[in-house]
Amino acid sequence: AKRKYLPMLLTTFTALALAALVPGMSAFSLTRAPVFGSRLSSLGAHTKGLLFDCDGVIIETESIHLLAYNEAWKRNGLVNPETKEDVFWSVEYYDMLQNKVGGGKNKMRYFFDETSGGVWPTVGSGPAPATDDEKTALVDKLQDMKTEIYQDMVKSEAEARPGLLNLLDQALNDPTCAVGVCSAATKSAVETVLSCALGDERSSKLDVFLAGDDVSAKKPDPLIYTTACERLGLDPSSCVVVEDSLIGLKAAKAAGCNCIITYTDSTKQEKFYETGASAVMEDLSKFGGINLTDLFDVDEVCKGKKEAADGGAGGSGADDESKLRD
Repeated sequence: AKRKYLPMLLTTFTALALAALVPGMSAFSLTRAPVFGSRLSSLGAHTKGLLFDCDGVIIETESIHLLAYNEAWKRNGLVNPETKEDVFWSVEYYDMLQNKVGGGKNKMRYFFDETSGGVWPTVGSGPAPATDDEKTALVDKLQDMKTEIYQDMVKSEAEARPGLLNLLDQALNDPTCAVGVCSAATKSAVETVLSCALGDERSSKLDVFLAGDDVSAKKPDPLIYTTACERLGLDPSSCVVVEDSLIGLKAAKAAGCNCIITYTDSTKQEKFYETGASAVMEDLSKFGGINLTDLFDVDEVCKGKKEAADGGAGGSGADDESKLRD
């Protein structure tokens, strides 16, 4: 019996050990060693990288996130002690947060410190947190609960955005292209999305996977993308990032990467071209489907090509072209 389970135990132990030693790797990926190993062995051959954000890029999750936040507020009985109103985030307010503040805990602190003028909520029948330690403990508790609620919702809602799987499969099948996911969300939440939307086989082939837990600074800080490039051994200028938000675009550009935008309802009004986006589109299925060669076989990603859709997202639309490619 011992001999029967020994290989399984050794595989699990090795995965956990490597995940602890190598930032960007997780036991989630490494426990599927045969597939992941085949990509890992070709790292030296990679000449370019394709990095995806998760929420809003792989699947449209922003409405799910908002529902999860408000459910967490409700379950904890959060009330503003001055207005006596229940804590609640509207769609409009969350859209603003999405384009201004990176990371769930940072969003909460921004709401309590800035929007609420430093007035923290009471929790159920208890008092509002008064010290920094109490505030941190409350944010941690709320984030953990929100993540659990979100994961339960995602399991029944997750579906890859149009065109995403086609582009991802092309990249995974190209031995010269490294592929990764870089998200400000918590690792467990991203793992749930990847498993549900991409499937375990695709997820296990990722060359790098970084979540908010893995870096000390959230987007728009470029750390998550510079770290990913370092792990892959690639210059940022040889990497293309797919993002959906302004703060994600700023992070990618500050890291030195090219960036294309697949906007969502909450981000489509942002000035993406003015911030350096190489291309802006509703999703990756547009123009007959975006291919890997579209991203890397030109001097600058999709240079000068913009989407004309009622004025186009990310710019004035006055000189937008109707095609992405020549």
